[in-house]
Amino acid sequence: MNGRSGLGRELPAWSLTRWLVDPGGDIPDGTRLTLLRSLYNTLPIFAGGVLNTIAVSALVAVRMQTPAAYLWVAMEVLLAALRLPTLYFGRKAVREGRRGPTDLYISLAVLWAASVGYGTFMCVLSGDWVAATLACLSAAAMVGGICFRNFAAPRLVAVMIALSLGPCAIAAIFSGQPILLLALFQIPFYLVSMSSAAFQLNRLLVRTMRAEMINDHHARHDPLTGLLNRNGLSRWAEERAGRAEAGLMVLYLDLDWFKTINDTLGHKAGDAVLVAVGKRLQEIGGSKVRVARIGGDEFVLVAENIGRDEALELKERISDAIAGHGYLVEGQNVHVGASIGMATSDDHDGTLADLLEEADMALHRAKRQSHGEMPSAAGGAGELASLPSRRKVAGARAG
Repeated sequence: MNGRSGLGRELPAWSLTRWLVDPGGDIPDGTRLTLLRSLYNTLPIFAGGVLNTIAVSALVAVRMQTPAAYLWVAMEVLLAALRLPTLYFGRKAVREGRRGPTDLYISLAVLWAASVGYGTFMCVLSGDWVAATLACLSAAAMVGGICFRNFAAPRLVAVMIALSLGPCAIAAIFSGQPILLLALFQIPFYLVSMSSAAFQLNRLLVRTMRAEMINDHHARHDPLTGLLNRNGLSRWAEERAGRAEAGLMVLYLDLDWFKTINDTLGHKAGDAVLVAVGKRLQEIGGSKVRVARIGGDEFVLVAENIGRDEALELKERISDAIAGHGYLVEGQNVHVGASIGMATSDDHDGTLADLLEEADMALHRAKRQSHGEMPSAAGGAGELASLPSRRKVAGARAG
């Protein structure tokens, strides 16, 4: 799992901390990343917990005035001094998409839970029931914060709850107060129920995120071919807004004689041709080309970091591949051609939306020129569109 692209860069490097934040189960990498990054959120809850434990430990120290109580205050102050900058730099690293001090951040969280547990253990053994009540109530309150802050990592929640409240049950054995032995039953039950709630909340969150990812995929992709749809292409353009348009190419493609297939063989046959064309376009374009079906028999291909000569070569390859090979549909070998309009940033520096518009115009000119011609291996290719130079950044409209 540590070698996965993106996920591997942000996962903890230590096996123990990686296990603590792993929600378990078959979860997509994108969901795992979102869950991991959420550990750096809910800053108000974090700050409230830190201030509360420092205040409680300080009050206990003032009341008890023992070395053990002073040690608790020192532990809380030191951990706060370490956790706050770790949280700050971790949040910054997450925003920049790089590895943060996650191992240290998780380790300090576990140590903080242990320090809270130390405080409750020390106070119960002291026989000062005011201090013990204050410390135990504070620890119980911290459990709520632990669950809400770390619901993305239920294993971490279970460990932190056990460390913060578990010592209360152990101290009850040595307290000399038989009535406190009830804690031996109450606290373990509470630990199990809260840990179980954390796992249930995590599973609910994962299911919700899965549903959102599926809905988002459907909103961005054509259900027939699996390619980007018009909305997906527009949202991709929005996401890349602000990036330079150098080396950008847009191909606007329309299938020739496709209507004949629909009219003679039916729409099911036409759908089969569209799926086959989509696969062929993806195979030719490879990983550097984004392919979209924007409606009917119209496709758009967008490539970055590509020069004019390479774009022309790709355009010809696509035209040859679509028109030069038949498609087996219901036992019949059918052919379609391709009219293609092209626009590149080497010829003009408009936005992506401008390039889409110009490629669309070039496509219409190409169709007028080839109107009535039968498709051939090299025919049906549109002209190259060009405009005067205009320096802009990426737009968001797909046309």
